[in-house]
Amino acid sequence: MLTINGITVRLGGRDILSRASAAVPPRARVGLIGRNGAGKSTLVKAIIGEIEPDEGSVDMPRRTRLGYIAQEAPSGTKSPFETVLESDVERTQLLEEAETCTDPDRLGDVHERLLAIDAYTAPARAARILIGLGFDEDMQAQPLDSFSGGWKMRVALASLLFSTPDVMLLDEPSNHLDLEATLWLENFLKSYPGTLVVISHERDLLNNVVDHILHLHAGKLTLYPGGYDSFERQRNERLAQQAAARASQEAQAGRLKDYIARNSARASTAKQAQSRAKMLARMQPIAAMVEDPTLSFNFPDPEELRPPLITLDLASVGYTPDKPVLTRLNLRIDPDDRIALLGRNGNGKTTLARLLAAQLAPMDGQMQATGKMQVGYFTQYQVEELSGGATPLELMTRAMDGKTPGAVRAQLGRFGFSGNRATSQVGTLSGGEKARLALALVTRDAPHMLVLDEPTNHLDIDAREALVQALNDYKGAVILISHDRHMVELAADRLVLVDGGTAKSYDGNMEDYIDFILGRNQSKSDKPASGKDKDKGSAQDRKARAAAREDYRALKKKQSQAENAVARLQAELAHIDRAMFEPAKALPEHAKLTMSDLSQRRAALAKELAQAEETWLLAGEALEGAD
Repeated sequence: MLTINGITVRLGGRDILSRASAAVPPRARVGLIGRNGAGKSTLVKAIIGEIEPDEGSVDMPRRTRLGYIAQEAPSGTKSPFETVLESDVERTQLLEEAETCTDPDRLGDVHERLLAIDAYTAPARAARILIGLGFDEDMQAQPLDSFSGGWKMRVALASLLFSTPDVMLLDEPSNHLDLEATLWLENFLKSYPGTLVVISHERDLLNNVVDHILHLHAGKLTLYPGGYDSFERQRNERLAQQAAARASQEAQAGRLKDYIARNSARASTAKQAQSRAKMLARMQPIAAMVEDPTLSFNFPDPEELRPPLITLDLASVGYTPDKPVLTRLNLRIDPDDRIALLGRNGNGKTTLARLLAAQLAPMDGQMQATGKMQVGYFTQYQVEELSGGATPLELMTRAMDGKTPGAVRAQLGRFGFSGNRATSQVGTLSGGEKARLALALVTRDAPHMLVLDEPTNHLDIDAREALVQALNDYKGAVILISHDRHMVELAADRLVLVDGGTAKSYDGNMEDYIDFILGRNQSKSDKPASGKDKDKGSAQDRKARAAAREDYRALKKKQSQAENAVARLQAELAHIDRAMFEPAKALPEHAKLTMSDLSQRRAALAKELAQAEETWLLAGEALEGAD
């Protein structure tokens, strides 16, 4: 069992972890979740002993083998295959000893141990893991230094999986993987024999792999049984109970204050009033549910353009003359399209995205695009290349040269960078905040089409949900590359498979594609959509989905208006209550009113509030139905 005993970790003068405790059952598969910056990586470093807690301890049985991927990717002239094999240190040492040992008794012990750890089947196991993570036979034999950083991190992941530690800690293991490798990893982890703790913001991975959720919030840990959906239900029930308890407490406090105000001055009731004052002072306030106001994505709506936005006719594209990466590209993109590009890394998804974003020109064939079209193209490189010494306000001012300060601030505000957050140095922002800033920069001109290449890598689950909502509210076209199935299923209407040197519409949904990858239901092949009937059906489907998005936006607007009305009326009621029960703190406009006037005003506001709350609830129910 892995036991976390009241650990506190202070960094930069503040508590990252504050007396956090949890007991992880043996062989449990635990998803460690929390908002960006909550301290998940800090907790993992405390578990592996990389940092020493200021208080508390982390306990586990003696001789427990811990496995964790180092931040630095492996490099050198050795191949991925050799690197993975050498990650089993005991096997490597025993094999070396078997070559040099002259003591027959010791040699017998060595061979017995080699058999016990399946040392002779290790090459086959290493190859299977590498294949699952996308390395074909040729790639397994190439030197590590010939690979990019993302592929090197795959080698590090393969080495950790191969070493089969007793407790394995994974920090966002799918960040460098495509969908195919992510699915393989899920199946591998489902049958992992040891204890697993995985930091992940992939809703599907958390539902398919883990049997417990360890939630880190406000420096504390809470362990929930089940996957992510189960956690969300349990968490929402807790929050509802907390909100009800807080409302009840506030009502009780209001009644106590009212009694104290009315009875303190009279000698006959002064003692009772003093008693209630002490009761009020002892009352421990229940924390309110805090929503992060910076969790914001709001893409500006583009001007309307007539379809199609882009037409590809037998186009080819690549980087080296006479060596195209993709050929025979036939694709039409309309303003209401939501397209997800599928296919393994290296098959050309990013190349096609760059062609559509006009960053590459076609080598052959034709590409026609509407002249007035603006494209917003997002990649992880833009996040990594943001100037750490600049502020969001400075970067946006430079990008929107000639625009008014109000327009610059408004664009930043769409993505949660208002007030002091707009003038914070980029170097102090979290990965998720940098991703939001990059999206704010690429959408500053209200593009007619968004091309998003892995936009979720630095985003936590709440931020991903907010991004999905923003994409569904956005009125332009979307081209999406993502290994996050949840996002693809909610944000994409069409699937395009990039494979075999070309790209074709995929005739099926995400479930069909996953079955195809995993070799299930092979009768559902990846036949491309073709024929006029298919084109007509697709066009009708797109129109229906576009209409559904319009209805959804209208419902969302109605709910937002009702929610704002509820907040406004609640604030007004609070001011009236203060004027009635704490006259010294009344607003100037209320101080002039009599108690009778205040009572009448309060009754009218309460009636308006009840109507606004009913409208808000009905709009919420309608939205749930639309979802």
